[in-house]
Amino acid sequence: MTMSAELHAMQPIEATVQATSAARLRRVARPLLGLVLPLLFAGGWELVVDIGWSSGRLVPPPSRIITTIADLARSGELSRHISVTLARVGIGFGLGVAAGTLLGGIGGYWTMARRLIDPTVQALRAIPSIAWVPLFILWLGIFETSKVALIAVGVFFPVYLGLTGAILSVDRKIVEVGRIFRLSGPAMIRRILLPAVLPAYVVSLRVALGLGWMFVVAAEFMGASEGLGYLLIDGQQLGKPAQIVAAIVIFAIIGKVTDWLLEIGTAPLLRWQDNFARNGGGR
Repeated sequence: MTMSAELHAMQPIEATVQATSAARLRRVARPLLGLVLPLLFAGGWELVVDIGWSSGRLVPPPSRIITTIADLARSGELSRHISVTLARVGIGFGLGVAAGTLLGGIGGYWTMARRLIDPTVQALRAIPSIAWVPLFILWLGIFETSKVALIAVGVFFPVYLGLTGAILSVDRKIVEVGRIFRLSGPAMIRRILLPAVLPAYVVSLRVALGLGWMFVVAAEFMGASEGLGYLLIDGQQLGKPAQIVAAIVIFAIIGKVTDWLLEIGTAPLLRWQDNFARNGGGR
């Protein structure tokens, strides 16, 4: 009887351990699923070149791209170019987020400010990024300031639009509840508006980060002698397709890693959500 009771007591513990192990396995396996398509494409293209169906001259196979990346890493060029580009994106992203958050918060919360600010912002948003390049060069020169300013411009607009739209879309009933409880302006922002706008704001930050990586390429076309954008230009001028594709691959990897870090960093702010994704999505 005693052994039977002990076995029955151990069964829930074993089930809990198995469930925990399965959950950990799923957490590890889910990110790896994202590698399936790139690896299949890379392996397929390598096979096409090996068979001889393509010379791989204009679109080099993965083995040649890996060799190019390894050569750049051994020479020390790769780390230098990556660090320069990361610094530019980091500073530009920070400045753009600060400006977008400030103006977006003001424009979303105060109607009169929105009527004053929004038309100008929307008009400036329609200007192509490349159109800012000659102006920034004239104003700020061809050095770091103009490059960071261009990245900040690209980051600013999605943050501003995302935050303004999120504030304007807050459910009116929630705001009325706050007024019924006579919350002050700061308390209304902290307890009502901030939790309501955070999900959309985080999405706008991720969009802005992606645009920051896009704008840094345009920025590094402005007479840069360092950075991953410079590797692209150098590969084009010297006829090195492997270097061009290697720079593109590095952009993709770093962009994904920074987006993942941003997602992890903002996850604690959204733990309160009980949404479709948290419940398993479409599985």
